[in-house]
Amino acid sequence: MGKLFYIMGKSSCGKDTIYENLLSRKELGLRPFIMYTTRPIRAKEKDGVQYHFVTEEMMKKMEAAGKIIELRSYETVNGVWYYFTADGESIDMERYSYLALGTLESFQKVKRYYGSDKVIPVYIEVSDEKRLERSMKRERKQAEPNYEEVCRRFLADQRDFSEENIKNAGIRRRFANDEDRQICMDEIASFIQESLRK
Repeated sequence: MGKLFYIMGKSSCGKDTIYENLLSRKELGLRPFIMYTTRPIRAKEKDGVQYHFVTEEMMKKMEAAGKIIELRSYETVNGVWYYFTADGESIDMERYSYLALGTLESFQKVKRYYGSDKVIPVYIEVSDEKRLERSMKRERKQAEPNYEEVCRRFLADQRDFSEENIKNAGIRRRFANDEDRQICMDEIASFIQESLRK
């Protein structure tokens, strides 16, 4: 029976880098569980890798077909962006284990859909100061930096990932990614191997 390891954390905590590293570790045997978004693709992102980038029209067709597990909308300075999880034909939880990236809200809905015995949280923490530094550095690399959006996301994350929400989601283990990212990734890899043996 496969498991779905669900990586979460506030923006700029290193989720994408950790996700890519864990997927590349052959000994873990994890497959990507790719979510969907209507937001514009960022520099260095690829469709079908970080997300499936779709139009709102495509999202509505999937919703009408009953394919969407959970759907979230965010008011951004550039308009409404949607993020969602869909049960695609490529997911076979009977035979394979997967790795996903998402939010606390999406984690809880996916956990309800597949079962708490199959969906395992991987929560990554970074200090606020480091997250702001990383956010600004990443935004500077964009063709048109949007610092207002960086600020909006930072404040939204403070609310979304409150201690109460983390506790209510059933997250007990946290992985610190403030200093040595390699140590953090190795700790998560060991945790996944341990969980797969259970």
